[in-house]
Formats: sequence, C-alpha cells, structure tokens
Amino acid sequence: MQLYPAIDLSAGRVVRLTQGDFARATVYEEDPVRAARSFSEKGATWLHVVDLDGAKTGKPGNLPALKAILGAFPGKIQVGGGIRTLETAKSYLDLGVERLVLGTGALTNPDFLGAMLRECPGRFFVGVDVREGKIAISGWLQTTEGSPVATMKKLAKDGVAGFVYTDISKDGMLEGPNLPVYRELSATLSVPVVASGGIGTLDDILRLRESKVSGAIVGRALYTGAVDLSKALELCRTGATPC
Repeated sequence: MQLYPAIDLSAGRVVRLTQGDFARATVYEEDPVRAARSFSEKGATWLHVVDLDGAKTGKPGNLPALKAILGAFPGKIQVGGGIRTLETAKSYLDLGVERLVLGTGALTNPDFLGAMLRECPGRFFVGVDVREGKIAISGWLQTTEGSPVATMKKLAKDGVAGFVYTDISKDGMLEGPNLPVYRELSATLSVPVVASGGIGTLDDILRLRESKVSGAIVGRALYTGAVDLSKALELCRTGATPC
C-alpha cells in the first residue's frame, strides 16, 4: 500500500480542515517546502497536494507554492483542487506533477472528463468526496445526487484509472477511517482506490492495508505527531511496525 503525506495549501500555507470546513482550518506550516522536505527525509516517495483555494474558485490558487514543492521534493506528487480545464491539467503535468486528482470538473462536466480520458489517460484519478452518502463538489461546499459507488463504477467503466475516496465526516477527526466502505470499494471496483480521511494511528493504517486499498492519505496525524511517518511507511511496505 502506498502512503501519501498530505500538504493542503491555502494562501501559500499548509493547513488542515476539520470535516471539510474552511472556517475550521488550522495552519501547521507557513512554508510548504519545509513540510515537503521533512516528509522526504523520513522516506516518503509520494506527496498528495491539494489546492484548497483552487477547489473553491475553480482555478489554480497556490501555483507558486506548488512550484516550490515540485522543486524541493525528489519523489512523485499528485495534485488536486481547481483542475477543471484541459489546459490547467496539461500545465500541471508539464510542471512535473505525476498524477492529477480531478473532482468537480470530472464529476460535473462530461466534456472535460472525455477530453482528459483522450489526452491524459492514466495520468489522473477522480476524487470522490462523500458527505452523508452524497458526493460533495466545489471545495465540499455543494453536494450532488446519485450513489457514490454507482458513480465510481460508471467512471471506471468509462476508463478512469483510479479514485481518491474521502469520507468528509472522518476528515481531520483522527478517529479512524471508514473501513467498511473501503472494503466494499476494494471488492467492487477493478481500479485502485486511495483512502482519505480519519487516519489517527498506525493501527488505522494497518486496517486499511488489510482492506486492500491501493493507498492511504495521511494529513493531520502527521502534523500533530499522532503518527510517525517513518514507522507508517514501514508498515505500508511490510505489514509490521519497526521497534
């Protein structure tokens, strides 16, 4: 299982929201490069970067910070938030982003999704953020109709390479991920699923590994010290924590 330390950006700073609420944001680092380097030094080979401002406005809002992270982190980076046009997507890939995580644009604009499937196949996942059984869009400020699982099945059939599934009720709470839904998704879908939301302990990571998801995103638990990144990476590789 791949582990993705999260860097959520707002106004160029590293923040974490609680249950997707922008009014409940905590600033953990003024300099995102410092966070990226720290994660790299502890063994991380991937980062998950989210442009929170872009998620709200629909266009990139933290490009200077993203460029700085790309220049400082030697591993691979997946980026989400505000990517709603093919031009924006291609510009991110040209900068060196390994994978895009598409949300609102892919879920609400069939033409955009079709263009991405034609022009950038295999270079993006779709982010499915769920609140009370409904998919949330536009920075989690609105919800859509339709079953999340049914939507993911259709998108996988259309050619989407994988998903990042976030249970918003768990996000930032450090109370454990929604394991039943990840087990269901792993058993139902033929494409990778990355889990996001709720990880607060190494045991949570072990349970996700056992659920057969392809990856897990960890945010607040790393910044508070609740999870040791080096031990978490070893657990993902071997299934056992180092002494």
